[in-house]
Amino acid sequence: MDFEAIKRAAQGYLPQMTKFLRDLIAIPSESCEEEGVIRRTIAEMEALGFDKAEIDPEGNALGWMGEGSRIIAFDGHIDTVGIGNIANWEHDPYKGYETDDIIYGRGGSDQEGGVVSAVYGARIMKDLGLIPADTKILVVASVQEEDCDGLCWQYIHKEDGITPEFVVSTEPTDGGIYRGHRGRMEIRVDVKGVSCHGSAPERGDNAIYKMADILREVRALNENTATDEDEIKGLVKMLDPKYNPEHWEDARFLGRGTITCSQIFYTSPSRCAVADSCAVSLDRRMTAGETWDSCLEEIRNLPACRKYGDDVKVSMYMYDRPAWTGLKYETECYFPTWINKESAAHVQALVDAHKGLFGDKRIGHESAMDKRNRPLIDKWTFSTNGVSIQGRYGIPCVGFGPGAESQAHAPNEITWKQDLVTCAALYAAVPMCYKPENRTDDVTEYRAGKTDTKFAND
Repeated sequence: MDFEAIKRAAQGYLPQMTKFLRDLIAIPSESCEEEGVIRRTIAEMEALGFDKAEIDPEGNALGWMGEGSRIIAFDGHIDTVGIGNIANWEHDPYKGYETDDIIYGRGGSDQEGGVVSAVYGARIMKDLGLIPADTKILVVASVQEEDCDGLCWQYIHKEDGITPEFVVSTEPTDGGIYRGHRGRMEIRVDVKGVSCHGSAPERGDNAIYKMADILREVRALNENTATDEDEIKGLVKMLDPKYNPEHWEDARFLGRGTITCSQIFYTSPSRCAVADSCAVSLDRRMTAGETWDSCLEEIRNLPACRKYGDDVKVSMYMYDRPAWTGLKYETECYFPTWINKESAAHVQALVDAHKGLFGDKRIGHESAMDKRNRPLIDKWTFSTNGVSIQGRYGIPCVGFGPGAESQAHAPNEITWKQDLVTCAALYAAVPMCYKPENRTDDVTEYRAGKTDTKFAND
């Protein structure tokens, strides 16, 4: 394989990639409102000569190259979060402002830049004859990831009936090749109380005060150590073989789990009455060895939750917001942890492609390198569509994408033009670097897997 020709081809497409990304940034595309960027992506695929470009019933854009039976897929979510306080932005987040080195605006790193590089990586494959005869390339611009990561791939796998040999996630990786990440859950805690007039609060039962007791213990769960003296053992305990004998090493690779209160709600007859209910949302990040049921039981067993007994309900959120197409595809808000073995054939395909193109160290624009002096093979801090691809279904997944995690959801988001070129080149080289004869059935080092609830689309 001529790696230098691949790099030249990728560099040659930079003006088109820049324009495409700026066009995507200019179209607001929060979750469930992605129609504009999906149709713009389909138009780009058609202009570049994809063999087929289609929109599935959930609204994902699927672009196909090649005619083989083996599918290698490249996934990038096309939706973004909102812009937050516009006063925090130095430029219009929807103009795609650029310099010689960067493109500025909402979605540049998280993660429309990955879609751009994947689309052009497939075009380079076609230009240079890099699609093996037995292989078909699928580029997915997926929807609703910011709302419910992995839902799109639940639909693609279960309803579209697509099972790739492996998937490359184009989420931002700071120049690294990522083989896993922590999972997460969205937990709700509801507390009942009894209202009364605020002039005599002792006549009622204040649900907010009950919740305050619970939240102090939730905070302790996140911040405590795990010594014998700690009544509430902190989540750091999962890094210790004493508490996590089977998976503590994997937990140390991924990092400890975390929990935080992200929302709070209440009901009360008036501002001069005792609150008769209170609820909170908890964002729970899970490391290896933690499961959906263990995390729910962990909250139920907090001393304050036990104290208030039947007045406390701990549950998992369900997601049922309609896609931009109107389709409603319900699932529980549980997103499994996963890690692939470093030796897995699909991981090594990216490693070999990177070594052939760029060497065995992370690369990037000089302004990005202060956060890239890390091992080439690593993991994400946040979660991705890999929670379904690998976490639920065991379809091998690996990550390499333009931009930086630190840019995600932040004001003044940027991505680097050099990253677009780097990723397009690597994607183009991956199919020919992949050695299917080296594939084994045990590519997974750790996978939390699915739940057993009746509501899941499994």
